[in-house]
Amino acid sequence: MRAVGTVMREGEKAWVLDMGRMGYEEAFELQRRCVAARGRDEIPDTFIMLEHNPVFTANRDVTLQNIIAPRDVLAEKGIRVCKTDRGGDVTYHGPGQITGYSIMDLKQQGRDLHRYIRNIEQVLIDTIADFGIASGRDSINPGVWVGMEKVAAIGIAVKSGWITMHGFGFNIHPDMSHYQLIIACGLRDRGVTSLQKLAGCEVDIADVKEKLSRHYGTIFNRAMQRIAPEDLPW
Repeated sequence: MRAVGTVMREGEKAWVLDMGRMGYEEAFELQRRCVAARGRDEIPDTFIMLEHNPVFTANRDVTLQNIIAPRDVLAEKGIRVCKTDRGGDVTYHGPGQITGYSIMDLKQQGRDLHRYIRNIEQVLIDTIADFGIASGRDSINPGVWVGMEKVAAIGIAVKSGWITMHGFGFNIHPDMSHYQLIIACGLRDRGVTSLQKLAGCEVDIADVKEKLSRHYGTIFNRAMQRIAPEDLPW
C-alpha cells in the first residue's frame, strides 16, 4: 500500500542497522547519538532493528503502575523496569520481538506527526500481509491489531529539530506469558498476540527484518542501505 501523503524525494537514502540483541539503556543511548547526528545532518534517516533483553518500559510513574507483578517476581524472571521518554503506556520488549527505532527528520514530511505514525503502522501492516494475515488500525489506540489483539505496539518521541526516535515493538515469537505481568498499553479489555501464533507456523526473525526494511523503504520512499554498527561515525 502507498504511504499516507509521503513527500520524500525519489531515492533518498536511509540506513538500516541491525543491532542483534542489546539492553534497553544501551539502545536508548544509541538512539540519542543517532538523533543528535541526524540533527547535524551527519547521518541520513536511520531504521534500527533489534531484540531487547526482557524489559518493561513506561514514561511516567502513573503508567508504571500498570506493571502488576511484584518486583521479586520480575527479578525471578529476569525482567528489568526502565523509564523512557516515548509516548504511550507500559509495554514489554524481549527476545522474539523485533523492536524498531526510526530516526527520521520530519521537517522533510511537513512536520506531520499523525501522518508519520500512520506510515509506521503501514510498514507493519504490509509486513504482516506478506504472511497472508490481514491486520489493521484502531481508531483510538495506536498500533497494529488483528481483531481485538495487538500484534505491534507503537510509541514515539520527537526531539528538537523534528527528529523522531523510538518506534514499535512487533511480536514475532516472544515469551507471551510476560504480558500477564502488566496491563499492556494500559488497555484492560484488549489482548496481545504474535505473528507466529497468527501464522500458525514458525517465523524466522531475520526474514521479518528483511521484509520490514523493504516496506520501510517503500512507504517512506527511501533507498535502504544496510550498514554495520562499526560503520557508525563515532
